[in-house]
Amino acid sequence: MPLPDVRGREKILEVHARKTPLEKDVDFAVIARGTPGFSGADIENLVNESVLYAARFDKDKVSMSDFEYAKDKVMMGAERKSMVISEEEKRNTAYHETGHALVARMLPGTDPIHKVTIIPRGRALGLTQQLPVDEKHTYPREFLLNSIMILLGGRAAEELTLKDFTTGAGNDIERATNLARKMVCEWGMSDQMGPLSYGKKEEQIFLGREFATHKDYSEDTAKKIDQEVSRIVMTGYDGAKKLLSDHLDLLNRIAAELLEKEVINGQELDELIGIAKPQSAVNTVLDLNA
Repeated sequence: MPLPDVRGREKILEVHARKTPLEKDVDFAVIARGTPGFSGADIENLVNESVLYAARFDKDKVSMSDFEYAKDKVMMGAERKSMVISEEEKRNTAYHETGHALVARMLPGTDPIHKVTIIPRGRALGLTQQLPVDEKHTYPREFLLNSIMILLGGRAAEELTLKDFTTGAGNDIERATNLARKMVCEWGMSDQMGPLSYGKKEEQIFLGREFATHKDYSEDTAKKIDQEVSRIVMTGYDGAKKLLSDHLDLLNRIAAELLEKEVINGQELDELIGIAKPQSAVNTVLDLNA
């Protein structure tokens, strides 16, 4: 069976929570939007974790904050507040996550920021979480280009404020590079390479259904693909760095707030930035043909 969509997850939440006393602030629609890829069993586990968390504080009813904690625990693991982190590393993480959040907030057409945190979970020292308004099945090129900028916003913030780089951007760089390569090789989103597919996928059914990519293009084409992928990623990085450089005061202000509170939600981020997106940021969109 396919995994439930956002409306399916909302209905499953209602079923599993029907015997659970709830506070008025609980919004299953918001929880459903924040749990993409959850199965029915994952949702049941989420409800159980929220009840256990509420019981830990002797609450009579489960609140939205309990569901938020449970969702993060199921998705990323329990909080590691006992983890010893130096003040310097904590500051680095704050600027890194603020870079992601500020780029995401100031670009047009991006998913709203749900929260930013520098509390370690699992292997991650921090997290910037966006919640899509609607579940997407196809993605426009502009959205993907903006996503690359958001992924590289953390690295750009490190360069601007720390004058150095950390290993914290490793996963972001990998995801941005893979996204750019798919744009070029699978989705025909490069004007330079055209609407062609490069690399035939072959499914090895006797090796645990692993996929291998068969190279069906010349060395000259491979060189052009690498150049185009590099150009898209570097254009995104330069765009993120320029946006953050133009709003360095906001970057410092939000990072300081994040260091103090450890968690900032979307509304608090808007209050720090200003509800209306700055005009200079509204037109900041990557130009793939540059």
